[in-house]
Amino acid sequence: MARNVVQATRWLRLPPAFDAGRLRADLDTAAAWHWQAHYNGRAHRGGWTSISLRSASGEAADIQAWEGADFSDTELLARCPAFQEALAAFDCEKKAVRLMALAPGAEIKPHRDRGGSLEDGLARLHIPIVTDPAVVFTLDGEEVHFSAGATWYMNANCLHAVRNGSARERVHLVLDCVPNAWLLALFEGSGWRPTPPPKYGDPNIDDANVDAVIAALRASGLPAAEALIAQLETARSDRYGKPPPMLG
Repeated sequence: MARNVVQATRWLRLPPAFDAGRLRADLDTAAAWHWQAHYNGRAHRGGWTSISLRSASGEAADIQAWEGADFSDTELLARCPAFQEALAAFDCEKKAVRLMALAPGAEIKPHRDRGGSLEDGLARLHIPIVTDPAVVFTLDGEEVHFSAGATWYMNANCLHAVRNGSARERVHLVLDCVPNAWLLALFEGSGWRPTPPPKYGDPNIDDANVDAVIAALRASGLPAAEALIAQLETARSDRYGKPPPMLG
């Protein structure tokens, strides 16, 4: 029996492309500022630093992507015309916008950023400024290199990691964008299609195991189980095209 699994988009290349040379000129301006070490020291091995072009406080040193916060431009962005043009190319609301640097030989360890997908209301876009073919992202086991000057969407809900196997520092411009009609059209024009919600509400439940889950809920005798059973049976009826058979 086929499993009820739909693979979400892990990554996608989008049309906006930028002159990496002009971006590097602004990066030279930013290099004179004080970059902050990533706030979770256990999430990486080697140097991982950042500085903000848009932050919740309006300060360049504030590198937290606070959920639900209002973000504003920093003084650093005001000094960087190429970065301003890059942000203006995206006709949607921008939350946190950061420059993120990964030192030679450094690694970002496997992790998930919950709520970090387009379907969740957040499109995390990467524009590599300085990179190398030896800089590799791993997204749910798939390896991909994000080339310089292009725009790349990364589904941060995926289990992802990064390794800089090169001898130079990798720097990306990273934008957290709020989806609107313009951005969705951009994604759809690049081949993205929305991921349907899990049929049974829980991605761990599918056509292959729903009967066993219902049986286990009945056996539990818990009052709350009845509501869950009703939801699962309603969804399961779609599999049969008619009301499901009763379980003994």
